[in-house]
Amino acid sequence: MVVLLFLPAILGTLEIDGLLVPVQNMVNEMLGMLPNVFGAVLIGVVGWFLAKIVRDLVSNLLTAAGTDRLGEQIGLRGTMSLSHLIGLVGYILILVPAVVAALQALEIEVITGPATGMLNTMMSAIPDIFAAAIILGIAFAISRFVSQLVANLLGGLGFDGLPEKLGLGQVLTGQTTPSSLVGNVLAFFIMLFAVVEAANQLGFHQASELVTMFIEFGSQVLLGSAIIAIGFWLSNLAYNTIIRIHRVQSGGVANIARFAILGLVIAMGLRAMGLANEIVNLAFGLTLGAIAVAVALSFGLGGREAAGKQMEHWLSQARGERRG
Repeated sequence: MVVLLFLPAILGTLEIDGLLVPVQNMVNEMLGMLPNVFGAVLIGVVGWFLAKIVRDLVSNLLTAAGTDRLGEQIGLRGTMSLSHLIGLVGYILILVPAVVAALQALEIEVITGPATGMLNTMMSAIPDIFAAAIILGIAFAISRFVSQLVANLLGGLGFDGLPEKLGLGQVLTGQTTPSSLVGNVLAFFIMLFAVVEAANQLGFHQASELVTMFIEFGSQVLLGSAIIAIGFWLSNLAYNTIIRIHRVQSGGVANIARFAILGLVIAMGLRAMGLANEIVNLAFGLTLGAIAVAVALSFGLGGREAAGKQMEHWLSQARGERRG
């Protein structure tokens, strides 16, 4: 820098006018930029200092107010506490405008134009980002509360014993209970609706439409699963009823009734899920056809003597009626 300041004088002494004029202009431009550079640095340093003070002040105040305990109660147990997170947000909100002002103080349009435009876009998006974050935060707190409330209510009503009654006792194993599963599914759908609203707030309409389609598909899957679960209960009920009425001799009929009901409700459940209706119809038809063929073969191969006696009885009755 010192060499550049003395370079015009050296070139003037040597009377090298061809280099003197460009170098002199360059030095003049550099000297003219120094106030802008010092102003930009001063603005940046002051902005950073204020942002740091605000961050520490907000974090300490929120920590003293018990905000971190509130964050732990709603499930925020990450590496950064809630008070430090809010302090960091305040730090960014002060530092970003300071950076914009520092770039504008440089008055270099090639640099400040795109950078200022980008930062202004970010600043204009901050209200929408805050709104989306508030929506997600409130929805998260509500989902946890509703999930625990529903799980406790269903557990108190004996909902955890329902899979055994439906014949699905082996589906849920380990620490997962049916009541907690219902609560978690409900919390999941609450968060999905919140994601849709947050995406609309941010202008991410394609993401909102994608999540909406997922919600519709999820509701169809839940409906189909409920139909299949009820079908398992009905099939077991029909099987046990037939066995209880007709004792051991009707085991084959009871199994046929069970599988017929299962085939029907599985087809209905898959159709409610919207999974390839043509394939479901074909599979349902093949299932009923297989059951019919099995019944016909079992009657034809295993009950030929009984069928012959029954046919002879019908023929003798018909002959007696003709003679009478």
